[in-house]
Amino acid sequence: MSQKIKFKVNGVMEEVNVEPGWSLAYVLREVLNLMGTKVGCETGNCGTCTVLVDGKAIKSCLFLAVKAKGKEIVTIEGLKGKQGGLHPLQEAFMDHFAVQCGYCTPGMILAAKALLDENPNPTEEDVRRGLSGNLCRCTGYVKIVEPC
Repeated sequence: MSQKIKFKVNGVMEEVNVEPGWSLAYVLREVLNLMGTKVGCETGNCGTCTVLVDGKAIKSCLFLAVKAKGKEIVTIEGLKGKQGGLHPLQEAFMDHFAVQCGYCTPGMILAAKALLDENPNPTEEDVRRGLSGNLCRCTGYVKIVEPC
């Protein structure tokens, strides 16, 4: 039995009908057409589906869409810098060559943003721990950790 829920996505109030078992990742991609949220393992192990829910990094493949009711969600499409350009984290990833295939990048950037919002001056160990739920097969993490 579907349920109508309202939540804010990237600053825009959305109202959608969701089925009880639908993940937030499914709703973002298939209902709202926000393809920046990637889906990898669908078991919460890879982190490619990471989005921010009320400022916290969550794995949207495990987060039931019905739990998003009344929440504020930010996807990679909603991450903006000053004057609407790239967010400083997006620029840093590009400047430090932290993007290779790009599949993990949206989730990695959003996990990094949540970490930096909570701890603006993290140590390298803090960064590695904060990003530990996000897998990258291309970069070896060195270039990803540098921009943070």
